[in-house]
Amino acid sequence: MTTAPVRSRWEEQRSFDELGRPLRDVTFCVVDLETTGGSPGDGDMITEIGAVKVRGGEVLGEFQTLVNPHTSIPAFIAVLTGITNGMVVDAPPITSALPSFLEFARGSVLVAHNAGFDVGFLRHFAREQEIPWPDFEVVDTVKLARRVVTKDESPNHKLSSLARVFRSGTTPNHRALADARATVDVLHGCMERLGSLGVHTLEELQTYSSKVAAAQRRKRHLADRLPHAPGVYLFCDERSRVLYIGTSKDLRKRVRSYFTASETRSRIGEMVQIATSVTGIECATPLEAEVRELRLIAEHKPSYNRRSRYPEKVTFIKLTREPWPRLSMVKKVLDDDADYLGPFSSRGSAESCLAALHETFPIRQCNDKFGRQPSRASCVLAELGRCLSPCDGSVDADTYAAVVRQLRDALLRHPDDVVELVNEKMTALADQERFEEAGVQRDRLASFVRAAARTQRLTSLTRCPEVIATRREEDGRWSVHVVRHGRLAAAGIIPSGADARDYVDQLRASAETVVPSVGPIPAATAEESEKVLRWLELPGIRLVEVEGEWTCPVRGAGRPWPPSPTPALSLGP
Repeated sequence: MTTAPVRSRWEEQRSFDELGRPLRDVTFCVVDLETTGGSPGDGDMITEIGAVKVRGGEVLGEFQTLVNPHTSIPAFIAVLTGITNGMVVDAPPITSALPSFLEFARGSVLVAHNAGFDVGFLRHFAREQEIPWPDFEVVDTVKLARRVVTKDESPNHKLSSLARVFRSGTTPNHRALADARATVDVLHGCMERLGSLGVHTLEELQTYSSKVAAAQRRKRHLADRLPHAPGVYLFCDERSRVLYIGTSKDLRKRVRSYFTASETRSRIGEMVQIATSVTGIECATPLEAEVRELRLIAEHKPSYNRRSRYPEKVTFIKLTREPWPRLSMVKKVLDDDADYLGPFSSRGSAESCLAALHETFPIRQCNDKFGRQPSRASCVLAELGRCLSPCDGSVDADTYAAVVRQLRDALLRHPDDVVELVNEKMTALADQERFEEAGVQRDRLASFVRAAARTQRLTSLTRCPEVIATRREEDGRWSVHVVRHGRLAAAGIIPSGADARDYVDQLRASAETVVPSVGPIPAATAEESEKVLRWLELPGIRLVEVEGEWTCPVRGAGRPWPPSPTPALSLGP
């Protein structure tokens, strides 16, 4: 675990992303289109392109051209825009007009009123012409206006309404250049209002939300000392209490987003206002960051994290080791040679799974303890045929043991007996139009299959004393992880030019020593082992070393369901 080094605020050259690009230095290309309809996918075409290039409040140039759509312009469009078929007959086609516009707009930030419409049309025809779409950043004046123009000022955010609010020198008239000129005035009006709220850069303009308090935005400096690296970040209050923990592939960029992006979650906004510092823990790989996040949340239990705070609050289903075994729900795994299914994150899902097992296997459900020769009265379940009733001698030990073996096999290897029986009950209930009862059976079956698959997958990994794997990451470097009994023991990146075998040996030697306990998750939380499993199952994984047998049952619960061609049951209309 390494903490980002403390540096002077101006010790290093900061990137444009960190400093922000002042709005006065940004070149905007404000564009508007006229079209024959609302969707290029439906065959609608562009009939006119108008654009104005501005920077620092000054107009740098204008672009305007009619476009021959090579189709008839609908009458109501001609009335609305004033563009007729006769006006476009000698105009250039879109194959000529679009490259000219893209050259005019090159290097600028695109602006449009309802940008999704205009940019959507332009991108569509660029794809049709196989023209690479420039990596334009886009600003939508509709979205800006919604943040700064109240309903008292304007009943809506149409261009014509906003042009009146901002006293535009051009009246929108559904012609491309005139509407683009009006949009320029709306853009400048919105920027002027946002400037008084502390929005002075393009990044702040794009991400501004009125729901993000000014005090929240003023705390951007808390991210200045964090590295551009994967890791974990911890928001703390003035008493150094941890408020919130998160993870990111880029610590500085992610933490900055809490102060400049549209972070509108009320709880997180409240947290940021309380926070006085952010600590970054740099990690070698994203997987290490995810695992450290889980461990830190479990340790600090920060009040603003909703998930993973109480990994100890889980439930298992236990098949006891007694003369007459039974199933019970327990909170802990003991070293008692019993079989365990789980963990379940909620007691409700454990109860649902337990019900599915009791529906299938008629072992006793009472909590009584008795020896090999019990002599008691039978219970109601025995009278209903749902229990073999060992208590009154109705079943011999061998028969009962055979049923228990089937149950153990369903838990650990082959769930087919449970699946087939519950499916039969679901189908019968559905045929009788008892859909609610069929739904209960479906939920019970789902709980069992999920739990069995989870236990089998976890056990397959956690019983391996060591697994070492490597993978080429997105940046081209090779990450290496050492996993011991399902716990991440070490993580690293092979340095450029280093001997890979030597590096893996060194990482292995320095890895955490893991002493396992008992049960399906003997050395880590289920959530950590599952994150490790997901990484190990990614494409491109190369296993360097596997100590033990990492295998899953061929007919286990993790295989695709349903296992037969039986169609899925539809519960009700």
